[in-house]
Parts: sequence; structure tokens; C-alpha cells
Amino acid sequence: MPGPRRPPPDRAADGGVLSRPYRALTLGIISVVCLVAFEASAVNTAMPVAARALDGIGLYAFAFSAYFTASLFAMPLSGEWCDRRGPLAPLFTGIAAFGAGLLVAGGAGTMGMFVAGRGVQGIGGGLVVVALYVVVGRAYPERLRPSVMASFSAAWVVPVIAGPLVSGTVTEHLGWRWVFLSIPVLILLPLAVMFPALRKLPRTERGEGGDVRHILGSRRCLLALAVAAGACLVQYAGQHPGWFALLPAAVGAALLVPGIVRLLPRGTFRAARGLPAVILMRGLAAGALVAAESFIPLMLVTQRGLSATLAGLSLTGGGLTWALGSYVQSRPRLEPYRERLMGLGMALLAAAIVMVPSVLLDGVPVWIVAVAWTLGDFGMGLTISSGGVLLLKLSRPEEAGINAASLQISDALGNVAFVGVSGVLFVAFGGVAVGGADEGHPAAFVAVFAAMAVVAAVSAVVSSRLRPA
Repeated sequence: MPGPRRPPPDRAADGGVLSRPYRALTLGIISVVCLVAFEASAVNTAMPVAARALDGIGLYAFAFSAYFTASLFAMPLSGEWCDRRGPLAPLFTGIAAFGAGLLVAGGAGTMGMFVAGRGVQGIGGGLVVVALYVVVGRAYPERLRPSVMASFSAAWVVPVIAGPLVSGTVTEHLGWRWVFLSIPVLILLPLAVMFPALRKLPRTERGEGGDVRHILGSRRCLLALAVAAGACLVQYAGQHPGWFALLPAAVGAALLVPGIVRLLPRGTFRAARGLPAVILMRGLAAGALVAAESFIPLMLVTQRGLSATLAGLSLTGGGLTWALGSYVQSRPRLEPYRERLMGLGMALLAAAIVMVPSVLLDGVPVWIVAVAWTLGDFGMGLTISSGGVLLLKLSRPEEAGINAASLQISDALGNVAFVGVSGVLFVAFGGVAVGGADEGHPAAFVAVFAAMAVVAAVSAVVSSRLRPA
């Protein structure tokens, strides 16, 4: 959310993001983003082992969607908190909640507790992602903000490449719990590095209404709470088909639909030209990718007998090609074709998702998955980065913060919705309790990947609506 735009002292006017006045803050921000990125990539590798150890394959999708559902509430909360009191408190509260969720998940004795830990992580992640944007707006002069935002994307590359390998090795030799229990210790260093610089940021006081009670009671926070609660109920009903599930499904939809409609720009769900289509496409793209990616390690471990390490390695090449796609879309001569680049990116993702389930055939080599995912992530690099550029281009200055929050909500909603749909399809097509063991039927994986390929294809079609009338 936008805040006061006071630049740092003039003595830093000629320096870069790593010059002395900004170095500690920049390195701290990059470290936090790296840890969040590492956790996100590591979870995909460790999750199949954790779910089997806790006898919770039936809740496999919930372990992912709990994070995104909780973040649906936390992001608007963080925006209100930052605008009223500054980013320091929500940032540090978010980091603390993120670490606490890791500890709960790593020490879980049941799959239910594990899912709860992932939800606490989601609250922390939602607070952090918005607060970091506000920190950039307040701590850096305008000329340095593009460089800082570029570092956000760069900070994901190494964790995406190394995360699955490290996570798989730790899972095999020390146990899956240490993938979660070791990260909170690493959080302490970036906190110590950033804290002195963050204390110097100007604080915002809006007189009345600046305390946490008033922030939680704000209209956007109440809407976000309704959306998160509705998403939980809808996902529960989807995982427990039967007459008794109709009530939570109806209540969840009654909470979810009106809340989302009010939180996102008008016309988003009918792909109105311009900004609404950009936000819709971002949610479709993010949801298709995350839902498909969530089931790749599980498929390789249960259907092709790969170790957790090798299954995780199938996703590592995507980090490099994602960065390559982001670089390609930034070329000035491609600016007139930005909308077409986004459509091309989603077409590449759809093709990649279609390729993935071919490894269910014994004669198909498993490295096809790695090839497919490098292609898909290149397409995501084209699409996600271009979406951010278009968002700023189509936003009036006084609405940039609200629109950026809408983009993050669309991401989270897409993740929740399509991971939840994937979980329903996985269970419906025999994904659990096959032959007395929670191994998953091949048809369940085919159903998941086919559905997400359709979502990616629809996103490619929406790209024709990105240019305003």
C-alpha cells in the first residue's frame, strides 16, 4: 500500500542500492525474499514424504492451499497496518509468524497440525510481501525502486535451483522435519541486518484508528477475513463430497464471492479490458502453475519411484528460464508486443503442463518433466513480469497501491482456488487409498494436469483483453 514518499537523505543521492546508505537494508530485503523463496521451493520436495509419514495424502492439497488461504486475509491487513502505522511492525510480525508456522509444521504429529502450521506461515508471508513493497516505497528514492524490485525476482533464482536439492538431501538423510525446523534460525540474520535501517523510516500516524483493533475492524480487513473463511469452507466441502457438505459449501460461497468482488477492481471476473483483465490473467497464471507444480513431485515419487531429491530436481531448471523470460520481456524493442508476450507465455505453460503426465507411461523418460518445466517457467517469466509492468502503466498514481494489493490477492486466490480444485479432482479420480495404500492412481494425476492446462489456455485467451478499449 502506498505511504509517505520521503526520500532518504541527500547524501545518498548519487549511490545505488548497494551504496553505503542502502546496503544493509537491500541485503536484508534480499535475504528475506531468498528465505521465503527457499521455503516455497523446499516444501514441494519435502511435502510427499511429510504427507506419507503423517498418513495425510488425503489432505495433501490442503497443506498447500492453507498457506494461500491465510495470506488472503493477511495481505489487506498488512496494507492497512502499513498505511496507518508504517511497515516496521507488520514486517517483523510477519517474519515472526512465518518462523512460528515453520516450527509448528516441523513439529507436527498429525497432518491437521501440519496444515495449521502452513496456515500460520501464510499469515506471515502475506504480512511480509506487502510490507516489503511499502519499505521500498519509503526507504528508496524513485530512481532506485526499479533496481530494488528487480532484485526481488533475482532473489528467487538461486533458491528455486538449490532449494529442491538441499531439501531433498535433508529429507533423505535427516528427515523431512528438518526442512521446516532449520529455516527459522536463518531468519535471525536478515532481521539483525535490516533493523537499524528500518527504525529510521518515517512513521505514519492517522490519529484515531491507528491501533490494531481499529485496523482489524477496517472494511478491507473484514472483507478479507470473509474471503479467507469462505475459501476454507469451500475447500472443506470439496474434499468431503456428500449431502452434509452442501451447507459449508453454500456458506463459504456466500462469504467468498461478495468479498472478492469488492476487493478486486470492477469487471475482473468478466475480463473487462485493461486493468481488470491484467489482474484476472495474473490469478489464472499463478493458480495454474502452482497447482500443477504441487503434484509433480508426488507423481514422480509415487508413480515412477524417484527419490525426493530427484523429484525436486525436476523443477530446478525452471528458476533460470523464469529469470530468462523476465529478461526477455524487459527488452525495449518488445514493449509494443507486451500483451502478445503474455499470451505466448501462457500458451507455453499450457503446453508444458500437457507434457508432464506423459511420464506416467513407462517408456517415457522422467527427464521430460524437467524439459517441460523449463519451458513452462520461461512462459511464466514472460507473463508475470509483464503483468506487473502493465499494472503500473494502467494505474493512476493514487490507485497504484490498491491495484498492487489486488494483484497479490488475485495471485493468492488463484492459488487457493486451483490447488483446491486439483485436490478435489485428485480425490475424485482415485488419488487416495488405492490398493490399501495412499499412493495415488495415475488417472488422478492426469485429471489434475489436464484441468490446469485448460486454465493456462484460458489465461492465454484473456491476454487478448489486456489492451484498454
